[in-house]
Amino acid sequence: MEKIRFAFSDGSGEDEFFVLEETRINGSTYILVTDSEDDDAECLILKEEGTPGTGDCVYEIVEDETELLAVSKVFEELLEDVNIEM
Repeated sequence: MEKIRFAFSDGSGEDEFFVLEETRINGSTYILVTDSEDDDAECLILKEEGTPGTGDCVYEIVEDETELLAVSKVFEELLEDVNIEM
């Protein structure tokens, strides 16, 4: 499992997450991340924002319920042993 470091846009620090999966839907890139390798860990779905190929990637937490539900179903299909609960 790949581990990546995120820096908060307000400059308040950094955090590390494990990337469980990545997918593209309708031209947008989404990643499923977790802060732990435990089986019952909490996860976040992040969407890449900004212009690709400009250097560092900027990710935002997906908060729109419709988008979140649709993307979580895709991740559940990609990761057969994962059950995402809202």
